[in-house]
Amino acid sequence: MGFLLSRRWVLFAVAVALAAWAAWALGQWQFHRLDDRKDSNKIVATNLNAPPAPVDDVLSPERAPSPNDEWRRVTVHGTWDDRHSVVLKYQTRDSAAGVDVVTPLVTKNGPAVLVNRGWMATENSGGTRPKLPAVTDGPVTVTGWVRRDATGSATDVSELSTRAISSKRLAEEMPYPLYRGFLELAAESPTPETPLQPAELPDDTSNGPHFFYGLQWWFFGGLAVFGFCYLAWDEVRQRRNRRPDGTRSERPEHAAVHGQHRPGDEG
Repeated sequence: MGFLLSRRWVLFAVAVALAAWAAWALGQWQFHRLDDRKDSNKIVATNLNAPPAPVDDVLSPERAPSPNDEWRRVTVHGTWDDRHSVVLKYQTRDSAAGVDVVTPLVTKNGPAVLVNRGWMATENSGGTRPKLPAVTDGPVTVTGWVRRDATGSATDVSELSTRAISSKRLAEEMPYPLYRGFLELAAESPTPETPLQPAELPDDTSNGPHFFYGLQWWFFGGLAVFGFCYLAWDEVRQRRNRRPDGTRSERPEHAAVHGQHRPGDEG
């Protein structure tokens, strides 16, 4: 077994140990994500089933909604500001191209809340603004699901078009303050003449693929260790079969064949 202390085998053992450790750590990371997903599902399930609350109980112009508030239903009264409707580009439903229409609902107290009114099919590639369905005139009552702002470069706004909703970013384009976060439209009264396809609610029963990904990483780690042990055993076996002069010893059955007495050898 002294060969295990050779430079080649020591480096091999270190590489296998690092690979096994990385696989173990990645598996742990997936199981932590699974725990986070389960906690998130509990919050979503609770919020989806909770009765609607007044918008001021959940949203504020000064602070962003917390993760525990996402997918809560709130009710808000106001009037639509169609002139400042925002096109949310590159949204698909069942592989069909389209956009979401986000319109500010101005409350009587002054601030407005962004409401994603829903999805509409369009061949708009993002270069031109599609014709949007008209809003309901006059006071309306909206019930919507609370969503938190997106982040990153996708929230950049150009001519009231964007790829992701950020109330903080869109507030720069509006003539009034905005509640932080936004709403996915759940219901509107009175009902609009041209309703859009509603938001797709999250699946609070799915834990995602994290459990199987975790097992997969641990399997890879175990496979690396098993492979190392097998190769080490195979090296030991081969060394035992070698003669002192370095040549491989013949198996017993081969030796028997070579040692057989052939006819005609006498004399």
